[in-house]
Amino acid sequence: MRPVLGLSLVLLVAACGESDVPPEELVESAKARVERAVVAGHLARGALEMLGVMPVYTCGEPRRSFLDVASLDVSTKVSCVTTRVVPVDAVTDSVVLTFAEGGCDIHGLKFTGRAVIQYRGGKDRMEVEASLRELLVDGQSLNTAVGYGACGDQTSAWAQVYTAVPGQPGHAIQLDVRVTQRPGLPFLGGSTLILDGQGALVVPDGRVDQLTFTTLQYEVGEFLPKEGTLTLETVDGHFVEASFQPGLWRLGKVELTVDDHKPVTVPIVR
Repeated sequence: MRPVLGLSLVLLVAACGESDVPPEELVESAKARVERAVVAGHLARGALEMLGVMPVYTCGEPRRSFLDVASLDVSTKVSCVTTRVVPVDAVTDSVVLTFAEGGCDIHGLKFTGRAVIQYRGGKDRMEVEASLRELLVDGQSLNTAVGYGACGDQTSAWAQVYTAVPGQPGHAIQLDVRVTQRPGLPFLGGSTLILDGQGALVVPDGRVDQLTFTTLQYEVGEFLPKEGTLTLETVDGHFVEASFQPGLWRLGKVELTVDDHKPVTVPIVR
């Protein structure tokens, strides 16, 4: 009887081990979803990088004085961008940024078209919001609102993205993210940008996958996050976690975990 019992235990262990490996079709489905979410993060990051072209408002300085100096400073430092300050009303001014016809490479991203950044408020409180309907980032149009609030509380930046997934009819992305501040790092316009947030991936039948970004760290010129976690709760009942790590980032890969299966490493294409 003992040999039979021993064989049964071996078969049970082998079966359990095999079940830990996610089926290939499940991995491919999860990978495709993560790739769409990465596109969303890339676009949100691009919108925030554009906002960072302008210096962050200096609290306590008159609005118009700040904008006159800041817009001139942008045109001097970034020759492919022209700026124009446009008065709106007693408490609001806009800055129109027009990027060169052939495109403007800033922080590893290519911008074309124009953006309008609106500054509302004064020394004690300033609200900044950009309209990006006429802007392209790496050739992708943005249906995005982006902005920040300064003075009176801690400065915080945000981006709201809603766009179609390139090359995938019927698929769309909705995303609401914020910039995480860390000591020693510039708020906007630096070499590193850290995003947190949540959103949804819309599939052709109108159902959605829920997604969450947790401290996704982007470096200048890179499509993939260097560190952080992206999670998805899919419409077909699966839980997907993508872990971005420096060692895999250099290879264009991510560690993917689906449900209770063992994690696998997969490439993420741009």
